[in-house]
Amino acid sequence: MQRFFKNDDMNFATLIALGSAYRGCADVGEVLATIEAIPDGDREAWISRWCETADRLAGAAKESLERGHRVSARTSWLRASLYYDHASAMSPGSSDPDRYRQLWERQRDCWDEAAPLFSPAVEKVAIPYEGTTLEGYVFRPDGSATPGPWVILNNGSDGPVVSMWSQGGAAALDRGWSALTFDGPGQGAAFHRQGLPFRPDWENVITPVLDWLLARDDVDPERVALHGVSQAGYWVPRAAAYEHRLAAIVADPGVVDVADSFLRHLPDGMRRLLESGDKESFDSFMAVGMEQDPAMGAMLRWRMAPYGTDSFFECYRMAMAMHLDDDTIAGIECPTLVTDPADEQFWPRQARQLYDRLSCPKKIVHFTRKEGANWHCEVAAQGLRDERVFDWLETVLLNPGAGSSGGSHRRRIVPRGTQKTAGRKRIPAGGR
Repeated sequence: MQRFFKNDDMNFATLIALGSAYRGCADVGEVLATIEAIPDGDREAWISRWCETADRLAGAAKESLERGHRVSARTSWLRASLYYDHASAMSPGSSDPDRYRQLWERQRDCWDEAAPLFSPAVEKVAIPYEGTTLEGYVFRPDGSATPGPWVILNNGSDGPVVSMWSQGGAAALDRGWSALTFDGPGQGAAFHRQGLPFRPDWENVITPVLDWLLARDDVDPERVALHGVSQAGYWVPRAAAYEHRLAAIVADPGVVDVADSFLRHLPDGMRRLLESGDKESFDSFMAVGMEQDPAMGAMLRWRMAPYGTDSFFECYRMAMAMHLDDDTIAGIECPTLVTDPADEQFWPRQARQLYDRLSCPKKIVHFTRKEGANWHCEVAAQGLRDERVFDWLETVLLNPGAGSSGGSHRRRIVPRGTQKTAGRKRIPAGGR
């Protein structure tokens, strides 16, 4: 596929922006004009140029709203939200790393300005979770309270809410379904505002989310799917192994070993230090390596941030806890769709590994370079991805037992009022 930058991170982010134009969360001309002024690999120019474009759009949105042009205000704020997020993601390791959080806040503010301008308005919600709440958003196709199908959109390690709209929320509404997205530990508001780090035992996140959702009158408890993108390709199967109230899950892409994206770049000697538990030596050698390669250091610091530690050793060990073993995978009972994009750059070949080890009704969907749907999460082919993923979800949610190989499926039904204790197993962090 045509490259815009030699720098992999910048090139991938550009593809995300271009793909997001499918749902009106970017404009192709704006994207091309913005990146045209960015020298390859120049993080400061990247941040400045995307902020300039986002600032202009945020100003235009305010003017549109003041003049009564609600649709134009909404669409401008959506695009500004995505562009501020692009700037935020490059801020760790830059001359002003505090911009990471500052620009995240700015992108969320733009999203929150756009949310009430949808029709019907996007509903901002707070989901009870371990003595606090998780911030979430509900997308409804209309104002009806009639129970219907729902899709829970589980973000990955770093995506903004506007990406959850473009990567599933809009597709759900197109089909007359409702959708919920939320910031789990290490994500979005839970990370930036509450300081909650990633955790491997994601069933203890999804269970309270489901408890909250199933208490609503507009939910059909037998037709709730969980759709995970990026690193949620691990979290979603992990949760489904213990939480059996889900009608179906999607892992986009399938991930069995999160740490592989960290570990495959390590020399054998560094791996031995990690495995032996020599934290001091590991951190010392990593710090030297990051000084010698500032670009790699900046990228790694950004990836480490949601783990809640400055220690390379602790981050790597925490990532290593995010692993799906055979016993966990055997616990997945509901129909499962695994996406498998060509040229997957973070977890290559893991989608097939997950699919082959599943014993539930299952399907794998391949995306190719010829279709323009290669790379992680098919970011440049969001229309094609929506069609294939939601065609499968329609088949499973509306015609249970159809559309997947792997045998019949009889889902465990949990009556309302018993969700907090039935249909799941309490599992401590780290595994069975």
